[in-house]
Amino acid sequence: MIISPSRRSKVLAAAAAAVCAVTVSGAMPASASGGVPAAAEAPLLVSLGDSFISGEAGRWAGNSNERRNGWSGTDRAWDPATGDSDPSRVYGASYDNGCNRSDVAEVRSVTLDVRRVNLACSGATSAAVLLPENGGAPFKGESSQAEQLEDEATGRSLRAVVVSIGGNDLGFSDIITDCATNFLKPFGGSPCAPDASGQVADRLPGVRQAAVNTLADVRTALDRAGHPAGSYRLVLQSYPSPLPDAARIRYPGEKYDRLTTGGCPFFDKDLTWAHDDLVPEISSVLAEAAREGGAEFLDLSRSFEGREVCSTATRQADAAHPPTGGTSEWVRFVTSGAGQGQKQESLHPNSFGQQALGTCLTLQLEQPSADHRCTNTAGQGPTAMRLRPLG
Repeated sequence: MIISPSRRSKVLAAAAAAVCAVTVSGAMPASASGGVPAAAEAPLLVSLGDSFISGEAGRWAGNSNERRNGWSGTDRAWDPATGDSDPSRVYGASYDNGCNRSDVAEVRSVTLDVRRVNLACSGATSAAVLLPENGGAPFKGESSQAEQLEDEATGRSLRAVVVSIGGNDLGFSDIITDCATNFLKPFGGSPCAPDASGQVADRLPGVRQAAVNTLADVRTALDRAGHPAGSYRLVLQSYPSPLPDAARIRYPGEKYDRLTTGGCPFFDKDLTWAHDDLVPEISSVLAEAAREGGAEFLDLSRSFEGREVCSTATRQADAAHPPTGGTSEWVRFVTSGAGQGQKQESLHPNSFGQQALGTCLTLQLEQPSADHRCTNTAGQGPTAMRLRPLG
């Protein structure tokens, strides 16, 4: 492989730093580091990929339909002193381009001695991560994430890179939007599952290959940065289910309170399909990609069980019931963006969910390299996650 002079300089600089046992420190971009203080000698922990790891919806601590006290205390961007809400208080500068990297994003919520770097961006497909020579392209005004990774990792020690990718290559958001639209049709609406399941089956092989290609380019970027395979951990994770099956929804009867109150406007058949089939199928495909791409696999498909939007085991916050990690939903409910928050935050892990995923990642990296499944403890908060071997 031919390495450009600029790339060669980076590799040589990394090698020199390693030989001299010098830890290279320096200011990190605000959009990546979020200003988190870390010891100069702490190794990097880097997150790459899409909205489920960038921190989309981290602005919210549970869901509420009551406006008082910043939507009953759920809006973390609300300033009680001014009575105004400023999302940049949670998302920082990344709110300007829509990457929405929250202050409690998964990589920010780990309890490890690491230097946290969040390069993920809401809406990213695999093309936003790949190296340019392999089809990677700038996204939302930023260079490809693999390029950014190479720059960040050059001359620094590295503990792990964790990747969340595939949902946008599948078109998950469009599929779920179509399902919600069908529910809202005044006449003739019907479940989307029969048609959507066929679309998913057709697209999943492409999702698998996109994830494999992403992992390959991550390894290439790190090799160029002076980190050979085996010197760091590489983790590919799946997605938590944002919705319960129909048997566990607080709003029975397929009525409009699922929209107006719960923020879960879906037919029973679609709820059960998304929970029982869609999310596990995506997880299975990503597990295959991890094996082929030489990465560990972290299965998150059941990490929010009982904490999903409209689940019977949760409640919305109100004046008498402030949000807590043990009672609130861990996923942002569906919103049009005309009221509270942004439409793009819908059905993403909120601050409780992101902290739970941070606990999962902490547990994963505290164990020897292997595939695991992370689940929660019923009735308890984000710190009470459990990890078991995936077999």
